Amino acid sequence: MRIYRAKTQCYQVDPEAIDPAVLELAAGTIRRGGLVAFPTETVYGLGANAQDAQAVGCIFAAKERPFFDPLIVHIASFEQLDEIAEDVPPLARRLGKAFWPGPLTMVLKRGRRIPENVSAGRESVAVRFPAHPIPQALIQAAGLPVAAPSANRFSRPSPATAQHVLEDLDGRVDVILDGGACPIGLESTVVDLLSDPPVILRPGGLALEVLQTIAPEITVRAAVYSEEEGAASPGMLLKHYSPRARLLMFEGEPGEVCRRMQAMAEVLAGQSQRVGVMVADEQAACFAGLPVQVQNLGSGERLEQVAANLFSAMRELDRQAVDVILAGTFSLEGLGLAIRDRLLRAAEGRIIQTG
Repeated sequence: MRIYRAKTQCYQVDPEAIDPAVLELAAGTIRRGGLVAFPTETVYGLGANAQDAQAVGCIFAAKERPFFDPLIVHIASFEQLDEIAEDVPPLARRLGKAFWPGPLTMVLKRGRRIPENVSAGRESVAVRFPAHPIPQALIQAAGLPVAAPSANRFSRPSPATAQHVLEDLDGRVDVILDGGACPIGLESTVVDLLSDPPVILRPGGLALEVLQTIAPEITVRAAVYSEEEGAASPGMLLKHYSPRARLLMFEGEPGEVCRRMQAMAEVLAGQSQRVGVMVADEQAACFAGLPVQVQNLGSGERLEQVAANLFSAMRELDRQAVDVILAGTFSLEGLGLAIRDRLLRAAEGRIIQTG
């Protein structure tokens, strides 16, 4: 795969007062077939004209992303939905009315204006209406739907800041719109509405319990695709969101998880390995005095804090050049299901059950 190359320009953008000149520069880049990275309420996206197969191909080339991994098409109005998808079911409109703009992606029947490579050759298309003002303004100014996965190298932790985008894609994206940190910090929830009943393919920033207030029949897909099988949705491959360090995920009763992580940290440090730990604030004291790098993710009682800090913590431990990262899990309620999903994929399935 030939890598997409560009002279990257980064602009600070106030989401509440977007500079018209910067906005037009970014919109023109999209119209010309270039790549623009921008913040959303979830993570930074790497955008291109969703109706231009060559521009979409540049996304894959910049990220070194396999062509079997589909993209999400972003829109900025409800009217655009019918330009992207065909035979939109009533449930999609009910969910859109309830949760758009917001961190919900719906998998629908692909419309004829959307090239096959957006959807990895599938007859479906994933569509989202982001809540962040910068992508809304960019899509409106470009006059086009924008295909955008996360703005990182393939399989790396998703970018929650413009600096994360630069770390991965400097020289591979034309324009970066720096609108500050992304408030949710995890990707959108992807719901397949072509399944009966509808199924969550990727848990994310909109919790199952919230979705079920509108559609109680929605369930969660349990299976994990391997890389050979391809994926019906972005973010479904087993190796995904991965730091450079090897990550081990611990599950079980919180006190026992803390003890097992502490013991593992001592063993690894004794083998001259640099150890990083990602834990809730309440568990940080377990590692006091140990030769480990601790990243506090926030209170285990406030999973929105944990979600917002998760990918930044992985990147910071990579910056500190640790060899191994030990991570505990959290309640599966609310955002906890998405947090577990990201840790599972970052660990490439390496789970240590503590009983």
